[in-house]
Amino acid sequence: MWRIDGDEPKPLATSVLPAEKDLHEFLKRDPSLLGDRLLVIGSEVITPYGPRLDLLAIDAEGDLNLLELKRDKTPREVVAQVLDYGSWASTLSRDDIIDIATKHLDQPFEAAFEDVFGSAPPDELNGDLNLTIVAAELDASSERIVSYLRDFGVPINAVFFSYLEDDGRRYLARSWLTASDDETPTATTGSKKSKRAAWNGKDWYISFGGGERVWDDALKFGFVAGGGGKVWSHGMRSLPKDARVWVNVPPMRYVAVGRVLAPATRFENAEVRIGGTWTPLAAQTLQGNYPSDPDTEDDKAEWIVPVEWIEARPLDEGFWEKGLFASTHSACKLRQEFTLGRLADHFGIDKDE
Repeated sequence: MWRIDGDEPKPLATSVLPAEKDLHEFLKRDPSLLGDRLLVIGSEVITPYGPRLDLLAIDAEGDLNLLELKRDKTPREVVAQVLDYGSWASTLSRDDIIDIATKHLDQPFEAAFEDVFGSAPPDELNGDLNLTIVAAELDASSERIVSYLRDFGVPINAVFFSYLEDDGRRYLARSWLTASDDETPTATTGSKKSKRAAWNGKDWYISFGGGERVWDDALKFGFVAGGGGKVWSHGMRSLPKDARVWVNVPPMRYVAVGRVLAPATRFENAEVRIGGTWTPLAAQTLQGNYPSDPDTEDDKAEWIVPVEWIEARPLDEGFWEKGLFASTHSACKLRQEFTLGRLADHFGIDKDE
């Protein structure tokens, strides 16, 4: 790194970090120093294998990133240690990860994740793993070992930080052993069954919006709707009788929870239950416009699912907080315990009933 004084480049002096713990703190406070957005969910993490892992972070895809400082370890020690930590981290379930995050963060994991990445966490956590050795410098032996392991598909890399000073100002410069635009191996962390949020078999997420659908219609007559394309019509048609549905009206407002009374039918044939009597929905006075051409193919038709509201509210009483689940699907399984817990509390029902 050089500073340009007039027409002359002046090299900045490279110094030694006052203490390697400073680098640990820098990364803890701002892991984007590594180049990608990360959320640190653990510092000095206790593992079953001796010394503590320096930093445990997660990325936008829900993959774990293990950061281990070289400190005064020998090449074999630092590589062996990060591999050992990787063998442990690969076994962590979704619940294990959230437990670690809860101990480290000052807010719920889901809320912290949304702060960094702008969305709720994915259903699956720890699908892949990345191992990073952090050092001020790395000897040739360590570089050879890391490069050799990468050639065999081990998701390991090393990053170097240089510490520079110039007229009282301090700088950090970063470089990777393997460039970020090179193909990076990933390690699938074994069986993914426990890495994905479990589904309780009854709760579904509904996105009620798009087109000319109006929430006041659904609130008054008891239904949810979707269609206009295979992905949206299929979601509605997947809802089974007696499913519990939680309704979000985009952009982000949960307004109701209810129970499905019958499978989906096309709008022109749909019936809803009003005062205990099944009545054609098309015969009601509706504010919205719901496509009803009988010649439209099923995948593009408007599908209606009749619902008995357990608790439902107008749009101006909609509920949202950081970390709640949202999706563009018209209907999908709702797996997120954080979201279910918050919604149950808000609407005053037992999420387990």
